[in-house]
Amino acid sequence: MRIRPLALLLTGALAISSLSAQTKTAKATAPAATAEPAKPPFQLFALPYATDALAPVISQRTVKLHYGKHVIGYLDKLNKLVRENDIKERDLARLVRFSSGAIFDNAGQLLNHLLYFKQFRPYEAGRVTEPQGALRAALLRSYKDFDAFKADFEKAGGEIFGSGWLWLSTDEAGAIYIEKTSNAGTPVTRGRVPLLAIDIWEHAYYLDYENRRADHLRAIWQIIDWEVVGRRYEARAKGVQL
Repeated sequence: MRIRPLALLLTGALAISSLSAQTKTAKATAPAATAEPAKPPFQLFALPYATDALAPVISQRTVKLHYGKHVIGYLDKLNKLVRENDIKERDLARLVRFSSGAIFDNAGQLLNHLLYFKQFRPYEAGRVTEPQGALRAALLRSYKDFDAFKADFEKAGGEIFGSGWLWLSTDEAGAIYIEKTSNAGTPVTRGRVPLLAIDIWEHAYYLDYENRRADHLRAIWQIIDWEVVGRRYEARAKGVQL
């Protein structure tokens, strides 16, 4: 049987039309590619120990509330403000030093808490260590012994009115300072390097000590990791080490 050329043309046209329709249908039914969520400007730091590791000096309940609620709250607010104001700075210490208002409040609290939580080590009954090396030498240039420094430090913490922070800080030359700041304040704004950060906001101790702040300050020496604090002192020329 002989197929006429016109019939071949019609058959080819129908095939192309059918293929085109199938392609359009496939495109219409293909799932849309999902874009990965944008990475937040600042991220939550990890605790270097379990949430119950500081007990009984700081209970697991307090750590979970403090780290899991308050710190995350500051982080979320800071990220929102950074996006809304199109802020490009990603160095947290620099952001704290040169910001103001709500950005400073939330960036300052995030930085302060990072320094705070990373300076502790798990509790061991009866263990109280002391700083060694260059940091110890610097302290003993200002105090007759470590106990005299501790007494002065605790006294300063008891004098803070309301919410704030108690600090051991240094300058680039290595001089030692005990500083008191309110709210989100930090030695960073004075050009100093924080070494030891003690949170005096009530959420840091009230569940465990109620209004006995002095007891909290006396107990906290049991969980200070002086190796971490000492490394901060030795690296002071590089600024705040996170």
